[in-house]
Order: sequence, then structure tokens, then C-alpha cells
Amino acid sequence: MAKFAEPMAQLIAELKKLPGVGNKSAQRLAFHILRSSEEDAGALSAAIQDLKASLHLCSLCNNITDVEPCVYCASPTRNQRMICVVEEPTNIAAIEKTKSFNGVYHVLHGAISPLHGVGPEHLRIGNLTKRLDSGDVEEVILATNPTVEGEATAHYLTGLLRKHGSVKITRIATGIPAGSDIEYADEVTMSKAMEGRREL
Repeated sequence: MAKFAEPMAQLIAELKKLPGVGNKSAQRLAFHILRSSEEDAGALSAAIQDLKASLHLCSLCNNITDVEPCVYCASPTRNQRMICVVEEPTNIAAIEKTKSFNGVYHVLHGAISPLHGVGPEHLRIGNLTKRLDSGDVEEVILATNPTVEGEATAHYLTGLLRKHGSVKITRIATGIPAGSDIEYADEVTMSKAMEGRREL
């Protein structure tokens, strides 16, 4: 294995901690940074430091933000009576791309996974129940991932949220993706598609 100067080896080791970055990718990134100008390297370093210093979680929905509350919670044009619950902040971008949802969000920062030691107490649920206690929320959309963990989380939240009276609780539809062939759908996907059928 190649030996690198200590600063280069240290940078490679740090880059390897990033998701999806293996040893070769970390080396390529490190050498790219080494070859870049002082200004570019300084701008990258400053952007990382600013990210850590400026960003925090919204006190209402737990989205990552630099303002309080976040842009979604503070927007007068969004429907504050409809909350879409997602596992991670990155899920919001996927929903926003559709341009079909105009409510607000709630970010759990994970999903229930007993195998990985993640229980309901590890998720950010407390401020969701506080929002429901206000009595202003009409619908909660559970948009957790269609995985075992996501389904377990949706099931747990359904039981918890039912205690809050007349709030409508819905789950995003799952099933066969548009443009795909039924022939290649696995049995779980197919059964979800059959369960989620709607009248025409």
C-alpha cells in the first residue's frame, strides 16, 4: 500500500468517513484538493466550517435550517394544517420536486430499527405531538420509507397519533413504479400495489 505524507494520509482518512467514499475515491478527492488553488481550498474549508457553525434544527419540524423557524414552517403560503412526516431532511427535496404538496414537514431523523438499537425514544417525535396538541392540525401524512423500518415507524406513529382525536392519518401509496413492468415486480411490491388500488 502506498505511503502518503502525513497531512495527505490524514485528509484521505477523513474523506473516507463520508458516505459512499472508498479508499480510491478519497485519494482522488485529496489529490484534487491538493492541486486546487489556495482560494478554492480555503473556500471549501470555510464552507464546511460555516455549515457546522450556521445550521441547526428547526424547533418546530426538525428540518436543517439557518433561520428559525425554517422556511417551510415560516411560509404564509403553506398549509400549516397538513404535516408530512419524513425520516430524513433529504426526503423533503424528493417531495418538493413533485410540486404537489403545499403543507409543512416533520423530520424524525431516523426510523425504528430494533436490530440497530433504534427505538421510538431515539426519534424526534416530541415536537410533533406538541403540534397536534395545538388542535390546528387536520392531517398527518406518514411518508416514511417503504422498508421494514419505515413500516414499523409508520405503524408506531399511527398508534401514537390516534390518541390526538380527530386528526386524519394517511400513509403514502406504495407499489409498482410508473414506467416499470408488472412481470418484474417482487411479491411485496405487488401486494402493496394491490392494497393501494383505487376506484376509477
